[in-house]
Amino acid sequence: MTQTLILASSSPYRRELLERLRLPFICITPDVDETPINGELPQATALRLAQLKAKKIAETNPDALIIGCDQVATLDNIQLGKPLNHSNATQQLRMMRGREVIFHSALCLYNASTHNMQAEAVPYHVKFRQLSDAQIERYLLLEQPYQCAGSAKSEGLGIALIEKMQGDDPNALIGLPLIRLIDMLQAEGVTVI
Repeated sequence: MTQTLILASSSPYRRELLERLRLPFICITPDVDETPINGELPQATALRLAQLKAKKIAETNPDALIIGCDQVATLDNIQLGKPLNHSNATQQLRMMRGREVIFHSALCLYNASTHNMQAEAVPYHVKFRQLSDAQIERYLLLEQPYQCAGSAKSEGLGIALIEKMQGDDPNALIGLPLIRLIDMLQAEGVTVI
């Protein structure tokens, strides 16, 4: 691989996932406004932000291959963003208990030198357990998932909140659909194995 591979993310979980592919890469945090546009569908928000993050990093890395990611959780087509604090996380988890939430994990691979962009939103369905207020409180105090869409980190203690999961790529729930990324990398001439 001759191009520098960049993960446009500050997420340690996405970094850990990408490390599984054993490709050299660097991480750069993109500075973008993640506010949804009024009337924008959840998967469209995730796709737009993933592309925006990749293009932002391309501004200072014009020869790189850039991975942009974003995730939007939805309950009854209502976007559940990052809670940012304990009160919001409590409210989100109370709304989600016993119900199914769809996590739309958007992935973008942008070749800054050719301007070729591949982008796709990969959905992942999660049914939450019927949690008591005490369980929600204990989880939040232990995990503090305030920077995670939907207040649940399945890669940690959040797995105890989940009754059932369904989707094509379990990595999509963590925010980086590796199965689809491998396809995108291959289309750019990068082989993983």
